Amino acid sequence: MLALISRLLDWFRSLFWKEEMELTLVGLQYSGKTTFVNVIASGQFSEDMIPTVGFNMRKVTKGNVTIKIWDIGGQPRFRSMWERYCRGVNAIVYMIDAADREKIEASRNELHNLLDKPQLQGIPISPFSGLFNIQNPEEAEASSEVFQSFLAIILELSSVPLKY
Repeated sequence: MLALISRLLDWFRSLFWKEEMELTLVGLQYSGKTTFVNVIASGQFSEDMIPTVGFNMRKVTKGNVTIKIWDIGGQPRFRSMWERYCRGVNAIVYMIDAADREKIEASRNELHNLLDKPQLQGIPISPFSGLFNIQNPEEAEASSEVFQSFLAIILELSSVPLKY
């Protein structure tokens, strides 16, 4: 009986209650931010993407949840804007192209810069690597290790205490 009442209450709340959240995607250029947004929004993957100039904002609704997603350009001239678009959001997703060895150090430095911003204290930051253009197991393992090193940076420096 209690389960029935609980489900009825959940259904009633769903009629009036909508969850809204904001999410900011940051990361170096060509790390897959816009592709990630498009896959979330439409379920479609496209290889023909042009670099984001400045920012894009897109609202995605799934069920009773609406997510406002800020997709910020990753070119050097736009990185100073990252903090502005990360303030006050529910979460930050830091996109990494773990297969692009030439940009790994720059990406680590930008992640450190972001984590050092006092205005972003308390906002969860999650690394995400969506680009694994990998042809062999050795590359897959190396990319996995790169991603894990970014996760370690966030775990060490994040202001959000993790509960295990």
